[in-house]
Amino acid sequence: MPKIPGINHEQAVKALKKVGFEVVRQSGHIIMTDGSRILTIPRANPINAFTMGGIAKDAGLSIEEFKKLL
Repeated sequence: MPKIPGINHEQAVKALKKVGFEVVRQSGHIIMTDGSRILTIPRANPINAFTMGGIAKDAGLSIEEFKKLL
């Protein structure tokens, strides 16, 4: 699994909003959707590098594409 180290949940949410995801629900985790995909983002600072890599992959983005959105 590719790594994206040092990202907090606020940065991840902002980056994903740029590609069309929106926040649906917030509690211990942040739930985002683009209408076809649902992502669960933990409220962590920073998010584990392997977890963030998986979230980017689930969003349909490569690691390089996600880093450009930050």
